[in-house]
Amino acid sequence: MTKARLFGLQLMFGWMNLVLAIPSIYLMFGMPLVMRQHGWSGTEIGLFQLAALPAIFKFLFAVPVQRVRLGRGHFVHWLLLLSMSMLALYWLIGRQNLIEDRVPLFTLTFAMSIAATWADIPLNALAVQWLPRSEQLRAGSIRSAALFLGAIIGGGVMIVVQSRMGWQMPFWIMGAGLLLGCLPFVLLRSRAALPEPAAGGDAPLPGVVADWAGFFKQPGARQWSLMLLTSFPFIGAAWLYLKPLMLDMGMPLERVAFIVGIVGGVTGALFSLIGGRLVPVLGTARAIVLYLLAALCSLLLLTVVVWAKLGPGWLIASAICVAASMGAVSALMFGLTMFFTRRQRNASDYGLQTTLFTAARMAVPIAAGMLLDRLGYNGMLVGLTLGVLFAFGLAWQVRGKVGDSARAVLAGEVD
Repeated sequence: MTKARLFGLQLMFGWMNLVLAIPSIYLMFGMPLVMRQHGWSGTEIGLFQLAALPAIFKFLFAVPVQRVRLGRGHFVHWLLLLSMSMLALYWLIGRQNLIEDRVPLFTLTFAMSIAATWADIPLNALAVQWLPRSEQLRAGSIRSAALFLGAIIGGGVMIVVQSRMGWQMPFWIMGAGLLLGCLPFVLLRSRAALPEPAAGGDAPLPGVVADWAGFFKQPGARQWSLMLLTSFPFIGAAWLYLKPLMLDMGMPLERVAFIVGIVGGVTGALFSLIGGRLVPVLGTARAIVLYLLAALCSLLLLTVVVWAKLGPGWLIASAICVAASMGAVSALMFGLTMFFTRRQRNASDYGLQTTLFTAARMAVPIAAGMLLDRLGYNGMLVGLTLGVLFAFGLAWQVRGKVGDSARAVLAGEVD
């Protein structure tokens, strides 16, 4: 496959990951600011976050995508079908201002979360199917960068667009972006110019439970699953609580939004790309340890800065370090997720792994919030730092197994 074709595929997958991420970020992380302005209580805003629950059940959404074939290139057809569902939801949620209608807004947001979560499965199954194994780490880093950019756009830009141009405009823009992203997949749905999957793609599938069990029978898969559960959630939770931490330390709201929302987002996206490029140079086993060591050091620095009250300059520097390490770790996680996705089980393996990742990512912030209420920011940051230390120790123990599995995949010994 030519470099131009690979670049086009990476751009295509990166764009779709971006446009699928923006609506959920906008509705669940950007919209609470608008909700508060319109009199929503803290409890109502908190309960609204339950619209993100479908992400935990991605392993179940993956079952029909893997097993219900919609003709030749059925992953493309699944992606297009779910994208059309999202376009219909954009129309429903955008036809009138629902900020005062709590139940309809939650219902449509929940449906949007289901559609976006579901569409992510065939999209990344196609990335595993169409991209050479040597390109999948880069695809993971691009996906990570897309999520950071999606946080900037969904959590900031779209709020500004809504305030200046009205309720409907963000949904029109997001719909246009999704439609634009679908066009290349429509053109490639015959897959005439792309390599066919390995032989045996039409073989009878085992039972669902046997399929999931088969994932854990891969060399290094159990060790990798432990990394999925521990490597990202603690540093991710620290990032989540950075905004209130900075506000409570006396930093102005606009400055906090700029540092965390824009500078931090750009830093995370940049280090996602850098981190993905460095993995082949460092080797997977070494990259696992070094990236988690960077996360440990950045969180330790933040903890010391908050405990010693070193001032805004140190706080900003530590926040940027957290963003950089988080970007590198997330790029590695997404890239290795593709490595541990078997080509003939693209959807089911990917759905199972992202469910593990999402469950931990949602659970740790809840525990961190409980620590914050009982022990304050110092206690919370110490707890999160110990969590990253545990993840680092685990990574040190399993790096060989995971690295050997990644090398085998790249060498073509495992498919």
